Amino acid sequence: MKSNNKLFIAIIIGLVLGVIFGGLVHYYLPESIPTFSKNIKLLGTIFIRLIQMIIAPLVFSTLVVGIAKMGDLKMVGRVGGKAMAWFISASMMSLLIGMVLVNILGPGRDTKITLGDTSAANDLLQKTQEFSLADFVNHVVPKSIFEAMATNEILQIVIFSIMFGIALSSLEAISKPIIKTLDTVSHVVLKMVGYIMWVAPLGVFGAIAASVADHGFEIFTLYAKYLIDFSIGILVLWAVLLLVGYMILGNRLWVLLKRIQSPLLIAFSTTSSEAVFPKLTEELERFGCDSKIVSFTLPLGYSFNLDGSMMYMTFASLFIAQVYGIDMPLEKQLLMLIVLMLTSKGVAGVPRASLIVVVATCAMFGIPPEGIALILPIDHFCDMARSMTNVLGNALATSAVSKWENKLE
Repeated sequence: MKSNNKLFIAIIIGLVLGVIFGGLVHYYLPESIPTFSKNIKLLGTIFIRLIQMIIAPLVFSTLVVGIAKMGDLKMVGRVGGKAMAWFISASMMSLLIGMVLVNILGPGRDTKITLGDTSAANDLLQKTQEFSLADFVNHVVPKSIFEAMATNEILQIVIFSIMFGIALSSLEAISKPIIKTLDTVSHVVLKMVGYIMWVAPLGVFGAIAASVADHGFEIFTLYAKYLIDFSIGILVLWAVLLLVGYMILGNRLWVLLKRIQSPLLIAFSTTSSEAVFPKLTEELERFGCDSKIVSFTLPLGYSFNLDGSMMYMTFASLFIAQVYGIDMPLEKQLLMLIVLMLTSKGVAGVPRASLIVVVATCAMFGIPPEGIALILPIDHFCDMARSMTNVLGNALATSAVSKWENKLE
């Protein structure tokens, strides 16, 4: 928690310094703007490349382990089936809410801010729009997992990981050492995420300094619109989740919310839904959920049911596309939604892990991944809201499964 607070302070310092340096260059040294922006952006580029570096091992290790552990579903039968039905439905609903609202509100549309040459991105998007069955097969089915990892072909990595995880779970006792090893690898990579996030203040400084130098303080108008529209999205998602929760739990929903108010506040302040896992487990059992269902459903939910993060992924990806002026037709957005549905599974609820998935997805759909630098300075505030939403979603899922199994005291 102290580490998260220090990182937050460091990011704020980077943000303030970026505004100061960028403002000085924009208003007092206009002849230096091109050189300054080009060089200072390298700090953001370093951060983005570090993020891209860990995409393949993170997706592979976490997804394989998550699927391999789903072998337990055979033992718990209908409990696992009901849990996964909730997770898939909630994830799809969250993704759809993000997609619909970003299209209706258009936080990145009609902005005077331009983010460089997008010809390469538009060329790539044009190629993806020339859809054929052969192109789809070539793009989805990997011919080499090493080639897919080397080029960060995220969907190919997901396909291989799913097949590998299913095969691994079928081997039962023989597979345990491999699962344990990959579980260790996933924790190591997630630890690397924590280290890389300490480069974020430099990335924020470089991104905001370049943006302010290029566009002046007008950039904050875009940030304000983005945060307001994202907040509307979170409120809509909460309303839907609470409505579904009330339909299942009735008036006991308010008791549940009172029970989990402490985990919600901790997740909001630390930007980590994982930080409240022990406390959330305790409060759900006190609420009346069966301990066996809690011990099974809640850990699975932390890999498969991150509602706030899911909504953010479609919202952020399409926002970047809007700012770059890249047209995303409905069929392309729906394909992106499916890709996000797959790639996000297994990514643990650690601070800013959603950025990794957004970067990978943007690159896949011809949206310049460098665009993530635009929202990096304000991502912490979005992360606070989506982390708290993740906790609510998993609490509701666990309580609903307990109610469906008639084991809610």
